[in-house]
Amino acid sequence: MPLLTNRFQPLLMIAVAALALAGCNSNPLLVKRSPCPAVAVPVYANTLTLFRPDTAPDAENVDLTATITNLRTDCVEAAAVISGTAQYDVIARRTDATEARRVALPVFASVVQGGNLIVSKQIGSVTLDFAAGQARAQTRSSVTGRVDRNEATLPAEITQIINRKRRAGDPDAAVDPLADPKVRAAMRAARFEVLIGFQLSDAQLAYNVTK
Repeated sequence: MPLLTNRFQPLLMIAVAALALAGCNSNPLLVKRSPCPAVAVPVYANTLTLFRPDTAPDAENVDLTATITNLRTDCVEAAAVISGTAQYDVIARRTDATEARRVALPVFASVVQGGNLIVSKQIGSVTLDFAAGQARAQTRSSVTGRVDRNEATLPAEITQIINRKRRAGDPDAAVDPLADPKVRAAMRAARFEVLIGFQLSDAQLAYNVTK
């Protein structure tokens, strides 16, 4: 059973798989799958803006802006379990640097299957410390996933359909096996992503979309 852990949240059940196509001389459609986690930051979830209390949410009233950046991944494969780690930095800038300040910002790690089904989600936080007179602060967080190799493996029947050698003159020689709805469905079901981002309120999300 796959697991996702990080330093701000408890264990989270996941299964992750990334897909890549690799050509070869004998079969240009040979599929090579990587069981390592595919990790990304969703659009609009990489930035969080705080505003001064009791003010309108606009650029003139910004208190603090934070950004998720420098996403890095590493993967260790074993016979039965694949461990993938993603590290990322959070960089924040504040408008009032007078006093020392500690800020905890909400972040999430979720697992999405097939591009649109949220399998699980956990919310935690990252903490940044501003020294007096310092307008910028930075911290680092990480997410580690353990994946059961069986969870990331296509059924043998589907793999055979995709990788079957085709010769010129065969009735289906020019037919892309990935055009088969059964094949596409199996590949989609086996594809998982780990998404990392700020946990935004509706107002914060709207600000990110419109700014």
